Amino acid sequence: MLRYILRRVLTMIPVVVVISLIVFWIIQLPPGDYVSNYAQKLAEEGETLSAGEREALRARFGLDQPLYLQYLSWAWEIVSRGDFGYSFAFNRPVADVVEQYMPMTLIVSVASMLFTYLVAIPIGVYSAVKQYSLGDYVFTTIGFIGMATPNFLLAIILMYASFTWFGDPMLGLQSPEYRGADLSWGMIADAARHLVIPVVVIGTASTCELIRVMRGQMLDEMNKPNVMTARAKGLKEGRILRKYPMRAAVNPIVSTLGWSLTSIFTGSTITSIVLNLPTQGPVMQDALLAQDTYLAGTWLLFMAVLTVIGTLVSDILLAWLDPRIRDARKAA
Repeated sequence: MLRYILRRVLTMIPVVVVISLIVFWIIQLPPGDYVSNYAQKLAEEGETLSAGEREALRARFGLDQPLYLQYLSWAWEIVSRGDFGYSFAFNRPVADVVEQYMPMTLIVSVASMLFTYLVAIPIGVYSAVKQYSLGDYVFTTIGFIGMATPNFLLAIILMYASFTWFGDPMLGLQSPEYRGADLSWGMIADAARHLVIPVVVIGTASTCELIRVMRGQMLDEMNKPNVMTARAKGLKEGRILRKYPMRAAVNPIVSTLGWSLTSIFTGSTITSIVLNLPTQGPVMQDALLAQDTYLAGTWLLFMAVLTVIGTLVSDILLAWLDPRIRDARKAA
């Protein structure tokens, strides 16, 4: 297992390099650059930039260099100094922007992911064990509604319900009185209260999808010969479910761990705008629209690396959960 992990980690290095190349190339595909976008915004406000001023700005930001030199400079600074470049739009280093928005982004994303798995797996098991029961029909109906409802619409509905019942639409992740205040238990409780709507909204679609996956996998596994043999031996049903069907049924869910967190990141942008959340989604959208090269590239690279690491974690968990996969990898 250790050799397998080491081999996978080593193969991740060229993968990340190729991803960084693709990310940098994709960002450069739209015509123009940050300076041209900035000049256009100034023109809409009645101001103009001369050709000389534009060239001076490009030289200041390093945009006058060939693309391959821009990429090599960016990549070298990341590897040698951990410097992700300069954000033109925010007028400060990219690392500072990431540091400002990353903690809240991770809190919302990890909480949404935990909500997804902690809710989806038990409900999927229940729906399979109690197939065609009232509870199964109720959860199936809720699941289809959850998959069909856009996140931003659900956010608006929950905000309205919160305002109607509690007098607070729960915008943002903090109440006004706690912004800029010192850390306290009251602040933590307030943040936890404000997390409810974002977590439910962002996690609902994934939760409903995983419920359907878990239910289908459980139904397939519950009639396998090993399960029938265990029942014939008189083992308790709960122990049989935990040892055989559940262990095999979670394989497809564990295998999606690699891109689950990334999909929550990318899928939360509109929700973050609606709920006024201080997360990376709106920042990345603005960076892409403004062609803020290094900020947009850093966010995209981070999500790609997160996917690669998540895929490695998925493979390790699969090998731990399923002896057949572990034996196959030992043989390899």
